Amino acid sequence: MSTYINTEIKPFNATAYHNGKFVQVSDADLKGKWSVVFFYPADFTFVCPTELGDLADNYAEFQKLGVEIYAVSTDTHFTHKAWHDTSDTIQKIQYPMIGDPTGTITRNFGVMIEEAGLADRGTFVIDPQGVIQIVEINAGGIGRDALELLRKVKAAQYVASHPGEVCPAKWKEGDATLAPSLDLVGKI
Repeated sequence: MSTYINTEIKPFNATAYHNGKFVQVSDADLKGKWSVVFFYPADFTFVCPTELGDLADNYAEFQKLGVEIYAVSTDTHFTHKAWHDTSDTIQKIQYPMIGDPTGTITRNFGVMIEEAGLADRGTFVIDPQGVIQIVEINAGGIGRDALELLRKVKAAQYVASHPGEVCPAKWKEGDATLAPSLDLVGKI
């Protein structure tokens, strides 16, 4: 897999299920604000609803940061609605659930499992210019943590708004940052 860090997202246009409606979503919707594109293998599965429910439980915190979440699977928007209508966990979701039955978006982000026609567990944090700042890919049986993603988004936003500073390991909002310089070499 080639690196997607610091690359601009590719054009796409798709239908999503969002707040009881089918809506169009495109790459243009991801620009002008911070976005998380959260790929998962399939609706009506096992690990996926735990991840999407975790994001739903923490969605307000992402919104406070001006971040929109977009869940994407190779299911259709109709399947997303059916899942939303039948699962208590999925009913909590207030962010768009994008259907990608052709796999175009999933391939654009390099997370298509071709032999299965499903997406890997890929997480992409995209800045307001449409440039990917964070990529995380997990094996199918390993669920992700919304609070860790939230921490990473805060770090990405901090670095973007504070040129010349970087966030060290385990950095949390309010912690000290670093200003890389010759004086720090060998002293950390």
